[in-house]
Amino acid sequence: MVGITKAAVIGAGTMGSGIASHLANAGVPVVLLDVATPGAGDRNMLSERAVERMLKSSPPAFMHADNARMITTGNIDDDLASIANADWIAEAVIERLDVKKAIYKAIDAVRAPGSIVSSNTSTIPLTMLTEGMSESFRRDFCITHFFNPVRYMRLLEIVSGPDTRTDVIETLSKFGDLVLGKGVVPCRDTPGFLGNRVGVFALQAGIVEAARAGLTVEEADAIMGRPMGIPKTGVFALYDLIGLDLMLDVVASLRGALAVDDPFQEIADGIPAVAALVARGCIGNKGGAGFYRELCSNGDRAREALDLKSGVYRPALRPQLAAANAGESLGLRALVEYPDEYGRFAWRVLARTLSYAASLLPQVGTSIAPIDEAMKLGYSWSRGPFEMIDALGVEWFRERLRADGMAVPGILDRLDAPTLYRRAGDHFEHFGYDGRFHALTRAPGVIRLGDVKATATPVIRNDAASLWDVGDGVACLEFHTKANALVPDSMALLSESLSVVAEGFTAMLVHNDAPHFSVGFNLEFALANAKQGTWDTLDTALREFQETTMAIKYASFPVVAAPAGTSVGGGFEVLLHCDALQAHTNIVMGLVETLVGLVPSGGGCKELLHRWCGGANDTDAIVAGALRVFELVSMGKTATSPLEGRPCRFILSRDRSSMNRDRLLAEAKARVVEMARDYAPPAKTGVPAAGPAGRQAMLEMLEALNGRGITTPHDLVVGAHLAEVLCGGSAPTGEIVSEEDLCALERAAFIALAKTP
Repeated sequence: MVGITKAAVIGAGTMGSGIASHLANAGVPVVLLDVATPGAGDRNMLSERAVERMLKSSPPAFMHADNARMITTGNIDDDLASIANADWIAEAVIERLDVKKAIYKAIDAVRAPGSIVSSNTSTIPLTMLTEGMSESFRRDFCITHFFNPVRYMRLLEIVSGPDTRTDVIETLSKFGDLVLGKGVVPCRDTPGFLGNRVGVFALQAGIVEAARAGLTVEEADAIMGRPMGIPKTGVFALYDLIGLDLMLDVVASLRGALAVDDPFQEIADGIPAVAALVARGCIGNKGGAGFYRELCSNGDRAREALDLKSGVYRPALRPQLAAANAGESLGLRALVEYPDEYGRFAWRVLARTLSYAASLLPQVGTSIAPIDEAMKLGYSWSRGPFEMIDALGVEWFRERLRADGMAVPGILDRLDAPTLYRRAGDHFEHFGYDGRFHALTRAPGVIRLGDVKATATPVIRNDAASLWDVGDGVACLEFHTKANALVPDSMALLSESLSVVAEGFTAMLVHNDAPHFSVGFNLEFALANAKQGTWDTLDTALREFQETTMAIKYASFPVVAAPAGTSVGGGFEVLLHCDALQAHTNIVMGLVETLVGLVPSGGGCKELLHRWCGGANDTDAIVAGALRVFELVSMGKTATSPLEGRPCRFILSRDRSSMNRDRLLAEAKARVVEMARDYAPPAKTGVPAAGPAGRQAMLEMLEALNGRGITTPHDLVVGAHLAEVLCGGSAPTGEIVSEEDLCALERAAFIALAKTP
């Protein structure tokens, strides 16, 4: 395990418990310690409650509840000796230098020689942390800065000190990448490192410029979100997510650490509303209210937003802004050039943020690539600041800065090329502070589809999907609609790709670099046909979907999917038909159509029946298997990791998983190449019908749920149609039902429900 087989975490707060739970997810035994609870019967109460909190967290901190067993809880006063055999000791206590230094002295007295010690701090310089510590401690010490929530945020910033051993950084970098699945970015010991230095600046610029422009919080979030390639939380909702109290502390820390002439000082005061809200106890999501709040009355939920001028909450708005639409459909330049107050707001925020990021070189480093990487991995931006400048156009950006009386950062002033990143043959280069272009390299074993796309042309494509040659006889099918919702064109390109691969390749992957693999069949398409009564068109689309997924299953070559993020509904049905999955550990999968009053109709019911009933040879086993499928589908059950997916048989023994999303494509490719050596497609078989016995059991389950008030009257209608599919229609119990007949039953149920008011 690259040198680390046991770990310890000191501090069971949000970050410490998050680090511990993710170590447990990676299969690493970990000791979690916090201060002893004075006067309490259980002196380990803080660390034990932290584990309980992680078990209940949303989104889940643990990939499976059983992973919590990897954590041993204790307290610093009684159990510090338990860290003596830890290879890595991570400190995540309160951001007070005196507290940390006292902890370090205690750790140094009991730790094993050569064990690694690190701090999760993002505000205290490493040199201050190690001042007065022993030489051996300084050589074994560094900073490992994780982002919250630890399981999901991909960035790990590692900061070495002047005395830190090289092998300490190498060990933690490999461990962070290969075991914890993080994107490791080395940083200099400068305030805020990279992610928070730029990210906090962007947040401060956002709230300051929004208040200056007189925008509502909803308007600012609508602009400073997806139109900018930033998560939909935007700026004010992100403040709430982080916590207003924590943001005040982070801003104060940066303000104190940065030079008086640093541009951050101009926006460090933020807006009065932040301190006012904190004074009222409105500290964001964790406190129940911040810039937004949700009220619940008689079972109805209502969202409210703060009026920045009056400080009073009012019903939240859903602004429809032409500038935001322009940004999403036409790109960043269209957003900042839009001739209204929203376009001007977007420009002012980006002008300040992007020029600030560029001005940080060479203080924080000599390369633009780590800054871009930090913002994409730590703040989930779709593009880093320098990639945004390229999207706007370097020359255009420079000229507009000058027109607005703003200084052009040195690295941009000396650039005489049209872009900061450029293609050079079969690889990419990035511009450095030294005035030269340097090769953009990836770690061994990392393949990004985006890199392939940037240096090649698709084998075939349409507006919904593309097929790419990823080498070694392997083609990769990529969906690229909004949220990767599957439309007829998606399936048409997938169908055509299967033919192309059969002629010119040996294997095929299904993968994309988007946040989500696929949210499923495009329900807007289904709704439009339902409103128009074009049932034949809808039936044809469903039939073609099923024929395509069946073609995946029985292709003459192996098809492996490498999904990540949301993979539900029709997207999951595509996965169910592949020969194997190489799934990212942060996948969400399941058949969720019943939650919108429909049933899966892309072969998903059929494939789950195969998995639960295919080997059954007696009535009890057949009915039990079909009833389990009914439970999973009728409840819209989802799994949030491959481990959770195994008991549902969403994931089978043939499937594998990847912790690091950057390694997902390479690991899937290696798998499909291996399979292609002696591949033979599966034999075509039907499924034994659950028949009347199964239908009765399913309807009894529905009635029981209805009696407990869990289901609605329409749920009974949906459940009855689902039972018809899962029991094989009119087939008697035990009779083999063909896959074609099961697909026909799926389509009939979908259309019947689509016709239901």
